[in-house]
Amino acid sequence: MDLLHFYNSLSNKKEIFTSLQPNQVGMYACGPTLYSDVHLGNLRTFISFDIIYRYLLHLGYKVRYVRNITDVGHLENDADEGDDKIAKQAKLEQLEPMEVVQKYTLGFRELQRIFNLLPPSIEPVASGHIIEQIALTKTLIDKGLAYVVNGSVYMRVREYNKTHPYGELSGRKIDELLNETRDLDGMSEKEDMLDFALWKMAMPEHIMKWDSPWGVGFPGWHLECSAMAKKYLGDTFDIHGGGMDLKFPHHECEIAQSKGSTGKAPASYWLHTNMLTTNGVKMSKSKGNSFLPLELVNGNNAFSDKGYSPMVIRFFMLQTHYRSTLDFSVEALDAAEKGYKRLMNAWEILYKIEATATAATELDIILQTHCTDAFQCMNDDINTAMALASMFEIASKINAIFDKIIPSHQLSTATLEILKSTFENLIGKVMGLNNEKTNSNNEAMDGALRLIVELRKEARDKKDFDTSDKIRDNLKAIGIQIKDGKEGASWEYI
Repeated sequence: MDLLHFYNSLSNKKEIFTSLQPNQVGMYACGPTLYSDVHLGNLRTFISFDIIYRYLLHLGYKVRYVRNITDVGHLENDADEGDDKIAKQAKLEQLEPMEVVQKYTLGFRELQRIFNLLPPSIEPVASGHIIEQIALTKTLIDKGLAYVVNGSVYMRVREYNKTHPYGELSGRKIDELLNETRDLDGMSEKEDMLDFALWKMAMPEHIMKWDSPWGVGFPGWHLECSAMAKKYLGDTFDIHGGGMDLKFPHHECEIAQSKGSTGKAPASYWLHTNMLTTNGVKMSKSKGNSFLPLELVNGNNAFSDKGYSPMVIRFFMLQTHYRSTLDFSVEALDAAEKGYKRLMNAWEILYKIEATATAATELDIILQTHCTDAFQCMNDDINTAMALASMFEIASKINAIFDKIIPSHQLSTATLEILKSTFENLIGKVMGLNNEKTNSNNEAMDGALRLIVELRKEARDKKDFDTSDKIRDNLKAIGIQIKDGKEGASWEYI
C-alpha cells in the first residue's frame, strides 16, 4: 500500500487516510481516569496510539495529538448510576480527591517514560475545562436536545435521532437499546430511559462539584471529551481513538453531543484498540488474572515470577495488530524476549558488517524489497506485526552476512545505508524500541539487584538488621524500592 489506510470503526472498513488540512493532523485519544494505577490494557491502547502518532510524524505530518486526563469524579456507566471512583479512592486513602489525581498522574507519566511513549501535544484535564463543558451543555439545551430536571441535565436521545442516527458508531438501534435499558426501581427522573447525563446534580456528600446555571453539580461521563476535543481541535478533526470498550456508550454519546451542538461529525476516522486476555481468558480483577505494567516488569505478580524489561513488553504488544485481541502467556512473553533480543542484535551488528558490492545484486533487491514491505505494512492500518515479520527477514540476512555465510561482496553500500535508515526510522523512531543492552544494560542491573536482595535476606536471617536496613535505605536513595512480601523480596524503580 503506497498510501496510508486506517480501519475506520465508523464505516467498518479500511479507508485511505486524507487529512482535513494538507500535511496537518488533529488526533484525540481518550486518556485515563486517574483514581488508580494505569493497568496493562490501558497501556496497550496508549502504546498503539503512540505508534500511530509516531508514524504520522514519520510521514511528515504536523500532528496535534490531544489526550485528556480525567480528574473529575463522575458516575461511570450508561445508567448514570454507580460510584464516583476518584472520591471513593480519596476516602480509602484518606486524601483530597486532587491528591489522588496528582499521585496517579505522576505514576502515569513515569509509566510513559519507562515504556518510551512520546508525550501528547496537549494533555488537558477535565477540571480545567468546566466552563467549556457547561457551554456545550447550554448549546444542547438551547437546541432542544437537552433538558433540565432537579438540577441535572440530560441529552434527548430520541430527539437527536430524528436528524442524526444514534448508534451509527456501535451499530446499535434505538429499539434494541430500549430493551437493554432498565429503570432502576422505577425512580428515574429522565424523560426517556435512553437519555444520558450531561450534568448531574451533586448530593451534599459528593466531594467534587462546581457551580452551574442549574445548580451545584458535576459533568457527565461523556461531556469532557467532546468539550476538550472541540476546544483544541475544532468542530471536526481527523482521528478519534480509544479502547474498543469505549465505543459504546462513551464514543457514541460523544458523537451525539458534538453533532447535536455543531451539526458536524466530530472526527473523520474512529480507531479502536482491542482487549487483552491472559491464557485465553479476558483480564479482570475478579478473575485474579490482571496486573499492572510495573508488576510485569519486576516479576511481582501472579502471572510470572520473572520480570520482563519494558522494551520486551512493548515489543510483545507490537507483535499483534492493535485491532486484534492480545493474549498474555509466559511462553509468549519468553518468545517475545528472544525475538526482541534477536532484532536488537541484528541492528547492532548492522554497523559491524562490510558492504563491498560495486553494483546492485540479487541480495540488494531482496533486502530493499523487505524494507519497502515493512513500511507498506505500516501503511496498511499500522500493521506492526507484519512490519516486524519483514524486519526479521532482514535480520536473518544481516546475521548471515556477519557470520560470512553470505559473502559481503553481495551487499552494496547503498543497501547497507537503506538498512541502517530502516532500523533507525521504523524500529527506533516509529516503533519506539530501544536497544536496552546498549542503552542501560538492564540485564546486568537486574542480576546485580538480585544479588543485593539475596545479601540483604542473608543479613535479615542473621538478624543483622543494621546491614539489612542500610541496604534498603541506600537503594531507596538511588530510586530503587525493596518490597518484602510472603513470597520473598522484590524491587521496583521509584
